[in-house]
Amino acid sequence: MTFKSFITSRIAAFGHAFRGWHYVMRTQQNAWIHATISIIVFAVCFWLRLSPRDWAVIILTITMVFAAEFVNTAIEAVVDLASPTKHPLAKVGKDVGAAAVLVAALAAILIGLLILGPPLWAKLLTIFR
Repeated sequence: MTFKSFITSRIAAFGHAFRGWHYVMRTQQNAWIHATISIIVFAVCFWLRLSPRDWAVIILTITMVFAAEFVNTAIEAVVDLASPTKHPLAKVGKDVGAAAVLVAALAAILIGLLILGPPLWAKLLTIFR
């Protein structure tokens, strides 16, 4: 493999990934909910001036939720392709994919409360006193 073909294939791989990202954002309503909440969380993190370690945990947590949503969308597409008619195992596959997103989102809420809760509460108390 030449250097030029390596670079060309990497550029193509990024193109595929961005098309997949665009597809999820265009077709999955929950992805928009995740994106909106992520923007709000980022704004609160800036306002609270979180430490780099806390930022890292928040970013990893948000990434975990989006990765679960992307994998769930991929599972749904493959199941729909493989099983165009209703099948109990197709339902299991889709339900388990959705459960993965739910677990990630619930974990994100808990992590957000643990990291953002105390400094947010302290800041709000100073504002409203």
